[in-house]
Amino acid sequence: MQIGYVRSAVVLGLLAAVGPFAIDLYLPAVGEIVDSLETTDAAVHMTFTVYFIAFGFAQLIYGPLADRFGRKPPVFLGLAVFILGSFLCATAADVSALTLGRFVQALGAAAPMVIVRAVVRDLHTGTEATRLMALIMLVFSVSPMLAPLTGSLIIEFGSWRLIFIALGIIALAAVMQMAILLPETLPKEQRAKIDPTAMIRSAVYLLKDVKFMGLTLIGGFSLASFFVFIAAAPLVYMTQYGLSPMGFSLVFALNAVGFFASSQFAAMLGQRFGMARVALLAVIGFAASTSLLTLLVWSGIDDLPVLMALFFIGNSCLGQVIAPVMVMALEDHGEHAGMASSLGGTFQMVAGGVMILICSPFFDRTALPLTGAVAACALIALAIALVTLRPQPQGRTAA
Repeated sequence: MQIGYVRSAVVLGLLAAVGPFAIDLYLPAVGEIVDSLETTDAAVHMTFTVYFIAFGFAQLIYGPLADRFGRKPPVFLGLAVFILGSFLCATAADVSALTLGRFVQALGAAAPMVIVRAVVRDLHTGTEATRLMALIMLVFSVSPMLAPLTGSLIIEFGSWRLIFIALGIIALAAVMQMAILLPETLPKEQRAKIDPTAMIRSAVYLLKDVKFMGLTLIGGFSLASFFVFIAAAPLVYMTQYGLSPMGFSLVFALNAVGFFASSQFAAMLGQRFGMARVALLAVIGFAASTSLLTLLVWSGIDDLPVLMALFFIGNSCLGQVIAPVMVMALEDHGEHAGMASSLGGTFQMVAGGVMILICSPFFDRTALPLTGAVAACALIALAIALVTLRPQPQGRTAA
């Protein structure tokens, strides 16, 4: 089935943005939430950890559902759960209730992310899939660029609770545009019955695939660096550097601009040089820039412009990593697209949640733990990439 690139990118990009919007929208309100619920930084960081881990494991459910019932019904189910979670967050009386609400939100938010990757695989493969994924990321980029700014405006005029009401409205809008603008991309004759034994076999097959796992973990730890940044950066920028919620939102948007602007060249560069080579060089650049930043901050050179410049460079490199490794991971697994998408998403999100959990005790509202945690994720991704993406014999590269 062929659907126009632009329409596909708009619908899928906005759909994919629902889950990340639920992360980015309330970043400027982290400090206010700590004060309002009379809790600690670590307790609020746990709302991120729970979100990422629940988001990751929930994808194992939606992948098989997408292969059995088509791509659209699981999205409608997931967004309904997401709306329920948003209500729980908006009415939370303490941080435990907020954490529960975030857990429910994440269970629903996982559906759009799984289905977007599966739909891309339904429609295209190779560099064409990378091109569509890059266009989706362009639309998707409204989330990290506009969500914190929107969240800042909301808390300027009202309570942080309004942020979660807004998220419920956004999810409802996503349901409507999905129902109207995107046709079903998995024909009935290609749908598979839910067979637990077959699911286990499919999962085991993918877990034994070294290339699939390597690519998945490269993407996972690369994204984990961004998730760690998301969890720690608001309090670092607003405490150590004295930025307002709006000021932090603008700095955060700069990183997003670097990431998504760079991602638009992924398909072109992948077609010319090979996706594996582009991704490997990008991971090297990402690890180098974040490691340099950590060394500078450790030596006392921790001025805000230094952080802004090197995080911008690092995230620009990161933009050349995510789309290619996602496409390469699914490339050879069309018959397992739903399970591959689910497993890939699970490992990526859980990696983020676990890294936040590990690093959270070290976060003290200063820059060094933040930059060190980001660099650690980048170096782990680099170590895996050096094995997974190394040049093939006879000068061939994985594509």
